[in-house]
Amino acid sequence: MDLLALEKEYPIHVYETGPDGKLSLYSLFDFFQDIASDHAVKLGYGRDDLLRYNNFWVLSRIYAEIDQWPEWGNTITVKTWPRGTEKLFALRDFEVWSPDGKILARATSSWLIIDMTSRRIQRPDDTLSSYRSFINRAGTLPRNAMKLEPASPDGHSARELNVRISDLDVNLHTNNVRYLKWVTDSYDLDFVMKNTPYSAEINYLAESRFNDNIRIRISEEKGTEKTFNHSIFRISDETELCRIRIKWKNNHIKQS
Repeated sequence: MDLLALEKEYPIHVYETGPDGKLSLYSLFDFFQDIASDHAVKLGYGRDDLLRYNNFWVLSRIYAEIDQWPEWGNTITVKTWPRGTEKLFALRDFEVWSPDGKILARATSSWLIIDMTSRRIQRPDDTLSSYRSFINRAGTLPRNAMKLEPASPDGHSARELNVRISDLDVNLHTNNVRYLKWVTDSYDLDFVMKNTPYSAEINYLAESRFNDNIRIRISEEKGTEKTFNHSIFRISDETELCRIRIKWKNNHIKQS
């Protein structure tokens, strides 16, 4: 196995599926986070490696397109590799494969290295930048994750929620995937049963912590069909924590 890429098999457990019996959107992003962490360790850029220099990783942006959703009982292969740097971002891509060799999903992500004390962004080193030589993989997404627009002020708000202990990661911040889970839970069950997400894009803007009170604002994008923008706010200071854009298709319509 080439050190510059890592593959892992993930069996789809019942607790990783949604009410339709297919892998949930937030479980897919959990897989991306898991394999990215494992590969960073193998490359010498894991959490403990960065802590030696008083730094830590922050996922800033991630964008995924899903062609086909695996179901409960299926086993998928997730592959990841670094793709060099863009300004202050370290780039990492993903592919999801079925056992018969079909690509089910692709994703690209942008990460920042942050100093723990100053909270300032650190410039990626030459080694991370050199991984650009691995850029020309067939089938990768045509663009990097980009800056998203917030949900429209005219949108509606979902019910408020509090950050719980089960939402926290090892840094005592809200786990990245929890924002996506909160947004998914804001949809009507009938809509979720009749529609399937085929792309999701996230911008992480600020941290949230235990017991923060959270509000989600949702708006449908004008001129599109079933494309929704979500802004997640901390209520106490109106800080926008995260933006999420999800495109959905009717279960009976094949997305080209």
